[in-house]
Amino acid sequence: MKFVSYLFDGQEYAGIITTKGILEVGMWAKRYCYNVPGNMKELLESWESSYPACKEIADRFEKEEHTIGIPVENVKLLSPVPHPTSCRDGYAFRQHVAAARKNRGVEMIPEFDEYPVFYFTNHNAVFGEGEIEVEEDHLLGLDFELECAIVLGKGGKNIPSAEADSYIAGFMVMNDLSARTLQMEEMKLNLGPAKGKDFATTFGPYLVTPDELAETAILTPFGLTYNLAMRAVHNGKQVSSGNMKDMNWTFAELIERASYGVQLLPGDIIGSGTVGTGCYLELNGTHTREAKEKGNLFSPVWLQPDDSIELEIERLGLLINTIKKAEIKRSILAKKKMQ
Repeated sequence: MKFVSYLFDGQEYAGIITTKGILEVGMWAKRYCYNVPGNMKELLESWESSYPACKEIADRFEKEEHTIGIPVENVKLLSPVPHPTSCRDGYAFRQHVAAARKNRGVEMIPEFDEYPVFYFTNHNAVFGEGEIEVEEDHLLGLDFELECAIVLGKGGKNIPSAEADSYIAGFMVMNDLSARTLQMEEMKLNLGPAKGKDFATTFGPYLVTPDELAETAILTPFGLTYNLAMRAVHNGKQVSSGNMKDMNWTFAELIERASYGVQLLPGDIIGSGTVGTGCYLELNGTHTREAKEKGNLFSPVWLQPDDSIELEIERLGLLINTIKKAEIKRSILAKKKMQ
């Protein structure tokens, strides 16, 4: 199934995409006498009972002749999980890491192949499709990152990778928007990304349950990967392509690492990290290096105000955002203490 969260008449609802439009979960659950909550947070907290009930509700809704859903165009789609309990982002695609390091003139770090890593980003700065307002400093090297994200449907601690795929409620397209000038400045202090990352992460359009992807699944000794094409389009021009099957660390391994000594919760989000060619930081570095080898120059490309960025993953849908610059000028880069 495909779950959505949306605004309608100023209220937030959880819905299921059907052939008749959006099925409002809470309303139809009551009509069919199911005890199922009507928002995504509570659905995920009760996922083991709510998900089978939602399948029955959706099947009944589809079969009845006179049921009508809400047209998707009549609502504002939010992030499928508007209020995640946490948001981690992994580093699972070796191609992206190796290319970025090559462009900086450094060797591939051997630790990448030894264990998966992640960082925490701001789970309170999560958005769906549509306009994303950013500050002036964000526009200094504003970048997209083409990723897939999972959402947990049950919690656990010290989860082995052999069991971890069963904890996944669904998958989403993820855009880890990144302000590279801020990021590069603060990363000199070796504490991980902060203001370069925490202003906006977008997800959508759907939370797609694992059964929808079963025929694309690839079993590995360390969990599942999926043969799903990924692409990014900037202002109508395709700039990136990849595939989820190229993840060198599976989501199961990321869950195992994240849950070590820690209780994970239903509603936690874990991103895959950037697919190879899936951001301008990598692409600009590659094009600059190749141009330099030929004695040419290359002008880096970044996202600009009013630009459209479209991220798509096969079977997971198309996530479209437009960049808007905040009207009031503010700069944190200008607020440096000089000794």
